[in-house]
Amino acid sequence: MSHQTGIRANEELKKFFVKCRAGNIRVFKVSIIDEQLALTASRDVIGSWEEDYDSCLGPLVEEGQPSYIVYRLDSKNTSGHDWLFISWSPDASPVRQKMLYASTKATLKQEFGSGQIKEELHATSVDDMTLSGYRRHRRAAVAPAPLTAAEEELALLRRTEVNTGVGVDSRQQTLSGVAFPLTGEARQALSALADRAVDYVQLRIDLDEEKVHLSDTGDVSLAKLPGKVPTDCARYHLYNFKHTHEGDYLETLVFIYSMPGYSCSIKERMLYSSCKGPLIEMIESQIGLKIAKKLEIDSGDELTEEFLQDEIHPKKNLHRPKFSKPKGPPNRGAKRLTKTQQETV
Repeated sequence: MSHQTGIRANEELKKFFVKCRAGNIRVFKVSIIDEQLALTASRDVIGSWEEDYDSCLGPLVEEGQPSYIVYRLDSKNTSGHDWLFISWSPDASPVRQKMLYASTKATLKQEFGSGQIKEELHATSVDDMTLSGYRRHRRAAVAPAPLTAAEEELALLRRTEVNTGVGVDSRQQTLSGVAFPLTGEARQALSALADRAVDYVQLRIDLDEEKVHLSDTGDVSLAKLPGKVPTDCARYHLYNFKHTHEGDYLETLVFIYSMPGYSCSIKERMLYSSCKGPLIEMIESQIGLKIAKKLEIDSGDELTEEFLQDEIHPKKNLHRPKFSKPKGPPNRGAKRLTKTQQETV
């Protein structure tokens, strides 16, 4: 810290630092007593650093009382053995004590020798002071920094796009996303839709197999269509919308991508989003279905006849008002007359 307390090591502790160079000390504890850094306990080497860790370090931990515990590892550097510097600051200790020890830590490290300290550990619970707690600390130190939701989605998209394959029955990379193969059952249902044997097909992605499976199919009325949309997972829907427009009977194939917001996992959202384009291309080129409209919805409640009519046959404003010249500013005076040159002669 930038602000130090002025507390220094007493003479006994300074002499003990010299003794530590011999390599026989496994661990020692330093406390602040009478505004001095003082040695309060130490243990000699018995076995390896892992074997000694819990048995030597554990008895030095006082609940509710901060301290410094310096533990000798078995590895070495140019200055001697490597040491682990532990700042023990339990949650239950008074704030003033925590601040005092935090602001004196840099002084103790400097007097002991910062070059000998290989790692530091800030512990606030007894579990942090165990060997398993130290190993968790080391794993966390080498782990990548946590990503935001947007960064996770981008990373997942990049991972899925680097896997390439050849042929229809394998996963393929495309310019617009990732193509997963259709199962045989899904192909049969889409072919039945092309032959007008059914008017509805629902498809799902198996996230583990990375294949597109058939989820539902059959004849579905428009009134029952909203109930086909799941509220907890994403789906692709193909629906033959039978309707009339301007007196003509029409059948229009609509592709609907339903995604119920953020109730789905990041992986599911990314895979459905990146697979949508290649799937539509596959349906049109391989199955022969011509999709007239592509829609994205959050819930089935949006699938009303009015909504589909507006999406397929958007209304045009035929009575657009003409642009009218704006009026001039009020009280601008009488109109000025400009005389010709002959009139002025």
